Amino acid sequence: MTTSTTSESSAAAPLFDLQGLVVAVRRRRRLWCSMALLGLLVGAAMAVLMPPPPTAVTKVLVAHQEDQPNDTGTLIRTDVALLGTSRIAGQALRSLKSREKPEDFMRDYRGTGLTNNLLRIDVTGASDAEAVARAKALADAFVADHVRRMRETAKAESKALLDQRDRVRDELTKVNKAIGDRSPGSDPEASASTESLFARRAELNSRIADFDQRAAEARTGTPRIIAGTQIVDAPRVVPQSLPRAAATNAAIGLVLGLALGLAVAAVGTVVADRPVLRREIAANLGASVIAELPRRSGKPWQRRRTRAARERLTTTLSRTVRGSAEPVSLLELGCARGTSVIALDLARALAAEGPVVIIDGLPGPQLASRRPKPGDPAVVSGEHAAAMSRQERRLGVGSVAPGTAWTDLQYLGTRTVLVVRAGHGSAAWLHTVARQLADQRIPVIGVVLIDPDPRDRTDGTLWDGLHIALRGQSERLARRHETGQLRTERPPMWAARVPDSDQEAR
Repeated sequence: MTTSTTSESSAAAPLFDLQGLVVAVRRRRRLWCSMALLGLLVGAAMAVLMPPPPTAVTKVLVAHQEDQPNDTGTLIRTDVALLGTSRIAGQALRSLKSREKPEDFMRDYRGTGLTNNLLRIDVTGASDAEAVARAKALADAFVADHVRRMRETAKAESKALLDQRDRVRDELTKVNKAIGDRSPGSDPEASASTESLFARRAELNSRIADFDQRAAEARTGTPRIIAGTQIVDAPRVVPQSLPRAAATNAAIGLVLGLALGLAVAAVGTVVADRPVLRREIAANLGASVIAELPRRSGKPWQRRRTRAARERLTTTLSRTVRGSAEPVSLLELGCARGTSVIALDLARALAAEGPVVIIDGLPGPQLASRRPKPGDPAVVSGEHAAAMSRQERRLGVGSVAPGTAWTDLQYLGTRTVLVVRAGHGSAAWLHTVARQLADQRIPVIGVVLIDPDPRDRTDGTLWDGLHIALRGQSERLARRHETGQLRTERPPMWAARVPDSDQEAR
């Protein structure tokens, strides 16, 4: 039956719990808020400590021989790529009489195609005057290079057309010579051959005229391109605003820091595998969540609600302890201080019925170093618990953190309530706690969840855990009284405390 239930639970468990991830990331808001704030401060500091260099901008209208209304920007992208070549950078540096390397100069400017024929050039320099001079020299060099290339293209195209025209003229000369060598005669074959030569001569004359026209058009188009390529916006300094730059860099740093913080929080949550939802904690510990308490008092308007929740918890635990024939302990995981406060409140509630002694098994000084108030219960360490009277009610307080001496927990109480801080222990360690308590035959009455997520709407009740849940106590006690098999208490045998470590004590 247990194997079948476990198999069904494993099959029903999702491979990736998005709700748990969101809750865990939200609980680590200090991390990603801190990283977002750090990114904002770093961005603003970079704007102040590393201000942008002086920048000049100019715009050039570029005319192309192949301009088409439906062009997708291929020609202007080619011009941008040509602007970033060492040839144009070298020409600009020569006009500036600078010894700077073209490769270094190319890192100080960039071109951007605004439209199919409009090119913007941004250039940086050591000063405003130098930036403007660099922009003008670069624009002039680009215009001169573009005009030269267009002239060479038109010249090459015209020459090719004229060469073809000359070849056709040579052929026409041969045809004319063949026609002149023919003697007039009445031979039908000779007459047909002469007619074909005349037709060929007419065709060649037409081709020669076409080549002349195309060559003239090629030469005529060059002045239009030369006149159309020009600087339309003179180089000018781009105004720099420190507040605007700081605000922009701060916004960019804020977004990057927030994204990095969320990524780190998500990855850390997945790697750490620390349950934060009620259902996850209850499933890993094998016990239902019976109460919840915030980790801190909270805001002023929430303190009354916190006190009411603490009083309800004290009432529930005191009712459980009164109805139990076996000693009960409180075992903490990640909330030693909160557990000590709960133990003191519970002991004060039980003191009206008789003397109550708290057995301090906590590794820290939460109970040992406190200042006792009038009417507070006595607190003894584990080494002095053997001298306690049988008439005194015992309430053990211990820890199940890494490094726990598991065999000593049964002397704090044969039944226990786990006080667990959400998101503190990993799923593997919660399984370890449940297994060790089961090995020691210490049933878990329930779990008190400290610092739960306020938006958690999952159910922390194990409906198949009747043998250990609070709702099953009366039936269990009735069966034990009927059979007379009440568990007898053993005298306390205290072992030395084991220092905290990340390894499981075996």
